[in-house]
Amino acid sequence: MSKILIVEDEQTIVDLIAFNLKREGFEVESAYDGITGLDKALHCGADLILLDVMLPGMNGFDLLQKLRQESDVPVIMVTAREEERDKIFGLETGADDYMTKPFSVKELVARIRANTRRTGGEGGSAGNRMAFGPYTVDTGLQEVRRDGQPVDLTQREYELVCYFLTSAGRVVSREELMEKVWGYDYYGDLRAVDVAMRRLREKIEEDPANPKYFMTKRGAGYYLQR
Repeated sequence: MSKILIVEDEQTIVDLIAFNLKREGFEVESAYDGITGLDKALHCGADLILLDVMLPGMNGFDLLQKLRQESDVPVIMVTAREEERDKIFGLETGADDYMTKPFSVKELVARIRANTRRTGGEGGSAGNRMAFGPYTVDTGLQEVRRDGQPVDLTQREYELVCYFLTSAGRVVSREELMEKVWGYDYYGDLRAVDVAMRRLREKIEEDPANPKYFMTKRGAGYYLQR
């Protein structure tokens, strides 16, 4: 059973979301301000966090920045704000997804399931490995290593690497990545993929502005150059 932490200052919204998530089989914990939310995010063992932007004590963006210094737990930003710059800033700060109120319970549950999904690998053993450049990918341990040292990737970034490796060097569109890696039909801006790819390059490429492995095919998508 996955545990979901809801960080939201409106009691009625928390109650509504919690009621529906419990019906879907999730365990739910809640916090009503940013300071308490950060503490619980770091210590309650949540599998995913639903994080509002406008919070007393500490806003959602600041909470996320502090959280990402210590944890890669999946985070879905949930807010009534519709400005495009807020969505992109949230994703660049480290959010895995972004939903704008109002939203349907069905869509919320789909996104939670997609973001708490874990890639089990082909064989489920530490002996199943793939490689590109100086990197090795162990699908049993779900790790990417360089020179024997693990690379600090989020689950989403790890799944992107695995998907490119199994795509045999072909160009993959942003729509396909959203469907196969995010795991649902996306209703928002596909630039979420671009943000995730930029963050991945910053961790993998020696020069992210001039990548050697994760390449862009203008107007078509991305591909892995091995």
